[in-house]
Amino acid sequence: MTVLPADEATRTWALHPDRALPSDPGVRSVAREILRSTQHLPIVSMHGHVDAAMLADDEQFPDPAALLVTPDHYLVRMLVSQATAPGAVRDAGVRTVADLGVGPDPETDPRVIWRRFCAGWEAFRGTPTRFWLEHVFIEVFEAPVPPSAATADVLFDHLSDRLARPEYRPRALFERFGIEVLATTDPATASLEAHARLAADGWAGRVIPTFRPDPLLEPARGDWGSLLSGLSESSGIDALRYDGFLEALRARRRAFIRAGARATDHGHLRPDTTPLADADARRLFDDARRGEIDSAAAAAFTAHMLFQMAEMSAEDGLVMQLHPGVVRDHDRGAAARYGHDIGYDIPIATEFTRALRPALEAFGHHPNFRMVVFTVDETVYSRELAPLAGAYPGLRLGAPWWFLDSPDAMRRFRESTTDTAGFRNTSGFVDDTRAFCSIPARHDLSRRADAGYLARLVAEHRLDLDEALDAAADLAYRLARDSYPAPAGAAA
Repeated sequence: MTVLPADEATRTWALHPDRALPSDPGVRSVAREILRSTQHLPIVSMHGHVDAAMLADDEQFPDPAALLVTPDHYLVRMLVSQATAPGAVRDAGVRTVADLGVGPDPETDPRVIWRRFCAGWEAFRGTPTRFWLEHVFIEVFEAPVPPSAATADVLFDHLSDRLARPEYRPRALFERFGIEVLATTDPATASLEAHARLAADGWAGRVIPTFRPDPLLEPARGDWGSLLSGLSESSGIDALRYDGFLEALRARRRAFIRAGARATDHGHLRPDTTPLADADARRLFDDARRGEIDSAAAAAFTAHMLFQMAEMSAEDGLVMQLHPGVVRDHDRGAAARYGHDIGYDIPIATEFTRALRPALEAFGHHPNFRMVVFTVDETVYSRELAPLAGAYPGLRLGAPWWFLDSPDAMRRFRESTTDTAGFRNTSGFVDDTRAFCSIPARHDLSRRADAGYLARLVAEHRLDLDEALDAAADLAYRLARDSYPAPAGAAA
């Protein structure tokens, strides 16, 4: 049994009820009232990366490190960024992501990984990661003390005890969190077997897949040929020719819709939606099959396929989610050694006005078309995306996310977009997380940030309180639900 130092043993750890609310006393009082009206609304989580198999299996989580540290790229990247600086992280033995359990030949002792994380707790001061984790530790796990080198073993033992209890299994936590709908993100060729098991257990419509075809739309990939073979196998259609390729994608979309999907998801470098003539698209497809396509031609084909995805969404009703503007695997050596999604995805400046014009001119007024656009380039909010969302019925502006899901960035989002797009041309909050236990924490922060913004509008006599309360319900719940309608044929 680990014994804490006296100052740690007597310390009380609790969440402040006014965290992330405005500091002005008058505005804060209004924000409290608005927040109270939304705190217990259900969570609609329409974009995330939780594994459906986790809920289908409903097995005990293995250990605190596997649950909270290793899969969280926000957390891993911060600790690795401190690996060579004098201090606790270096002293704890963090050099690469492998020291936190990621990639080939990783650290396998969960207690060692946990100690390394706790030693680096100070690195998260002021970050949304700190906000989320405090919520997880205190609200979900009733942790007695914050992380530190001195408390690491006590916390590990406390969380391990909780994880051994049936009320901490995935489905029990799902119910406790008040999640109404949880969307996963799945490759276009996924079997959706875990979703089928959940549906058989009565969870149809509660955990739903999202169609993510990105690798299939990027013909310069070295594994593109094998991906086409996988698409052929999963769809039962020959995808090794261009027309069959399109039909195979349509077939997979139909399979996702039958499994309850409401959306597609696209994360390419650029949002260009310029279509090609059919003859040119076929030629580029054939060139790529032979391995004879250059980067410019590959980008043109990807843009063409984004237009095709928009056309298919107008046909079948799947909401088209688009989130471009990130250089994936910025450290190519780290990606080669340890794999993808380890924190080296870095934003770039992104242009939307011209890039989206072809798709929006073609489908932006189509009654069956909906596109939700996200960005990590907040300079385009007021200049491009809010004006576009304020003009086209088929376009909604996605929530601030990824590098922008912090209290200050959420406030800047509202200040940048509301003048032009209002509230109802936005999509509601999405948590975009693999960290299952952080879902309620992320939605809580969003509701607090919006309560603060709406309270300022009330204090400035720009909204009446009853309007602010109604808008808060939109932002916390109704917009996320209504932005992702179920297409015809989706599982009930």
